[in-house]
Amino acid sequence: MKAIPKARSFGPVALPLGLALALAFGTWSCGEAKKPPPPPPAAVLVAPVVKRDLPIFIEAVGALDGYVNADIRARVKGYLQTQAYKDGSPVKTGQTLFTIEATDYAAAVGVAKANLSRGATALARNKVQLERQQALMKSGMVSQQDLDNTAASVADAEAQVQGAQAALQQANLNLSYTTIASPITGVAGVALVRVGNLVGQDSPTLLTTVSQIDPIRVNFPISEVDYVRSPDRFKNLEARDLAWAKKQFENLDAHKPADGGDPGIELVLADGNVFAHRGVIVSANRQVDPSTGTLQLQALVSNPDGALRPGQYGRVRIKRVNEGQGVLAVPEKALISVQGSYSVAVVGPDNKVQMRKVDLGAAAQGMRIVDKGLAEGDRIVVEGTQKVQDGALVDPRPAPDAAAKN
Repeated sequence: MKAIPKARSFGPVALPLGLALALAFGTWSCGEAKKPPPPPPAAVLVAPVVKRDLPIFIEAVGALDGYVNADIRARVKGYLQTQAYKDGSPVKTGQTLFTIEATDYAAAVGVAKANLSRGATALARNKVQLERQQALMKSGMVSQQDLDNTAASVADAEAQVQGAQAALQQANLNLSYTTIASPITGVAGVALVRVGNLVGQDSPTLLTTVSQIDPIRVNFPISEVDYVRSPDRFKNLEARDLAWAKKQFENLDAHKPADGGDPGIELVLADGNVFAHRGVIVSANRQVDPSTGTLQLQALVSNPDGALRPGQYGRVRIKRVNEGQGVLAVPEKALISVQGSYSVAVVGPDNKVQMRKVDLGAAAQGMRIVDKGLAEGDRIVVEGTQKVQDGALVDPRPAPDAAAKN
């Protein structure tokens, strides 16, 4: 049987030069064909810049306070006997709020009455004695010295009566202080001292505070520039009392301007809603604060339902007169901020982006007035600004109206 020949190994086989180049070129061509195509232009939402009317406001943070805040204090020493109102409830002028144990003060009134009666009796006796001695003086039976002494006794008794009357008046006054009534109509706060506690021992003890909250005061600052720009708004402040303010409230609630065409102030509450009633400015501080460049103003706001309370904060808005008509404005989300300067992405006819710096004015309703840098009709990117850069090609799509306005 013949043996099967063993397989022979061959060394490296040299390929012809032409074949090697063809194989290499084919491999390179296949690698180039696999490269991904360039990405399509970024899709962005654009809107044209148009002229519009925007309500422009002066805005400031306002602190609310009662029109009148009356601290209710214990003016005499004693144990608090009763609390005659519910914490936080409305009260009226003259309504009893607290009583202090009055036994000692009633006794003091009795003593003062007794002393007054005693003094009156002594005065009457001395007067009779004086009249008798004056009659005897004519007959020489009484010396001038005795007559002078009796006259002095009458004067002393009169002084004692006056002192007793004053003591009785003070005793009655102290007794009246044991019943503590509200001096104003308003809302009484939570009692700071409870029944059974000793009050008025070292000083008048604060029991609670009653605030008149209709109208309610709003204190807020404005810049010196805004004050100078609107001088007519702050004329005749000395005549703007409570009666004047209530008359203006009627006009404002009827959607009419106040005196002088003043639209009043708006109060934006913590939840972002505008309070239903507008107010009027009634006073200004005597000077501009040099450290802040602001002037402190005070306004009154109608608060018939008592919804506003002292201690609240709100954003005061004062409409700028004759401003914001026919202005170029862009949505604030279209602005690109870099180191304090602002730009917008303008899309040209070739759909290429040009980053254009702009000078901005006031803001209102999510829009920002553009003072310089744009022209009416320019297409700007309102959504997708993070996708664009100067010179980039984009796929512009019209933004819905809501996107253009907000």
